Amino acid sequence: MKPYCFLFLFSLLFISVKSQTTQVINLPKDAKIEGTVINMTTSQPQNNELVIFRSQKNNNEYQAISDSTGKFSTRLPNGDKYDIFILGFKDSTSVNVLDIPALGPNSYYKNPFMVNLEFDPPKTFVLDNVEFDFGKAKLRAGSYSTLDDLVDYLKRKPSERIEIGGYTDNVGSNEKNIQLSLERAKSIVTYLIAKGISNDRLEAKGYGVEDPIEDNSTEEGRQKNRRTEVKILDQNSPTNPQQ
Repeated sequence: MKPYCFLFLFSLLFISVKSQTTQVINLPKDAKIEGTVINMTTSQPQNNELVIFRSQKNNNEYQAISDSTGKFSTRLPNGDKYDIFILGFKDSTSVNVLDIPALGPNSYYKNPFMVNLEFDPPKTFVLDNVEFDFGKAKLRAGSYSTLDDLVDYLKRKPSERIEIGGYTDNVGSNEKNIQLSLERAKSIVTYLIAKGISNDRLEAKGYGVEDPIEDNSTEEGRQKNRRTEVKILDQNSPTNPQQ
């Protein structure tokens, strides 16, 4: 995965702890969390971003998804610290920690904790572990897990259009490499369509030997150059949110 650069802006409103002097039952022992996710570059709200709160005490995870205004909410148990992540494609980056102090007897949090996130969403990423038969465009079965993760990502991001770009090493003619990389990209597009992703959201490109990321003079470098990349093209507003 290409590294992401995140800037996390974190704020808490004053949290009021309400205490009762008499015995009270069924007081909430969790805390309400409210927040926003904003694009750092455009200052626009980020829709359908999956925010994960991971407990430092027991590694339990709690999730929230931002809406069209970038807002999200969830509830978390008190007396714990939570690492906060924004989930990308098969990757997540820790952006800060939220501390929710333990409550005493007959106490509860009256006001929500406010969590505000600003970050730059990634524009490209490599599909690791996507493999083809040698010299062919037939996907190997070991590729399906990664492609299914891509399907899940695209269903979570219904407004995104993507390009599937195929790349090769420098072995063979440039013309054949471009054609092979294109056919391999088309194979991935066909797989995604079969899994329910609209063809309108997908574009296949074959780049052949262009834009190597490593030196083609070594086998290790050639192996890294034989890759498939996903590029985020734009974000439309499809009428069917499942596509």
